[in-house]
Amino acid sequence: MKEKKYDLITLGRSSIDLYSQSIGAEFVDIAGFNAFVGGSPLNIAVGVRRLGAQTALLTGIGNDKVGDFVLNFLEKEKVNTQSVVRIKGARTSAVVLGIQPPDKFPLVYYRDNAADSQITIDDVIAAKMPEYRVLEISATALNIEPSRSAVFYAVEQAFENGTDIVLDIDFRSDQWDDVRSFGLMVRAILPKVKIAIGTEEEILATTLSTEDQLKIVDQQISAPEIKGDLESAISKIISSGPEMLIVKRGAKGCSVFYKNGKVEDVKGYPVEVINVLGAGDAFAGGFIFGYLNGWNVYKACRLGNACGAWVVQKPGCANDMPYYEELMDFVTAKGGLI
Repeated sequence: MKEKKYDLITLGRSSIDLYSQSIGAEFVDIAGFNAFVGGSPLNIAVGVRRLGAQTALLTGIGNDKVGDFVLNFLEKEKVNTQSVVRIKGARTSAVVLGIQPPDKFPLVYYRDNAADSQITIDDVIAAKMPEYRVLEISATALNIEPSRSAVFYAVEQAFENGTDIVLDIDFRSDQWDDVRSFGLMVRAILPKVKIAIGTEEEILATTLSTEDQLKIVDQQISAPEIKGDLESAISKIISSGPEMLIVKRGAKGCSVFYKNGKVEDVKGYPVEVINVLGAGDAFAGGFIFGYLNGWNVYKACRLGNACGAWVVQKPGCANDMPYYEELMDFVTAKGGLI
């Protein structure tokens, strides 16, 4: 197999994120917003880059000032932006978030005519997927064409050229015309995925059979209530192809389900929560960094848990991802990685 030139490329959403300045206030009482950047693939690319690996992002932004805002941030972070595509006639995505700790974070997406949903197979070809060690994809990019075909093509190219594929299950129910199609798309791509990562709710979403299994309370799009058999859903994912499925469990850490039936629980780092949005992306960033450096799964997951704990103490996502030195100070103070 040809040696890889680069570490990680992520594929999917990118956005401007407007987060409430009025922490604890009801959404209707918010007095102002802080402007950050976001989107799960963007957050992960920034998180892994801050820890010390080379990263690139394949996404679409509008030919607008909001796109300039996102691109400027990425360039300052030294994320490779050669595959960030300007989409004529489209708009850079936006997210608006209320922050009511510890467990209420109402979320509104603005993704009509979203530029990041309009990346194409040609954009994937230009990104030179086989040159990367790891491709990380977000399942939200499977919700609409042409990004759906772009993801499937990227996965095919990565799989055929020895690039490891990490899937962030990333369920956002309001982005799907029929929530049952989310599971169909995820299950179709799983045979080529090496590592899948998701919350318990996202894992249940992969096997939704009726819409009444899903309930969204208080506009908490990122924290749905889903009825289903978690053990069966985990088994279905693992049997579909991945070598491992990592189940994120918040303050409890995570659990790793392996192809051979082994289950490994990895403890977390309990902290006081300000904003949970972005914690899962921080986890993925920490885990992928450890994976790229050849760490064992337990240690890589512990680093992921540390990154998640770091970010939930902050108001933002990508803007508040930890740098390696400060994260290690945090980890040491909390008892280490082992």
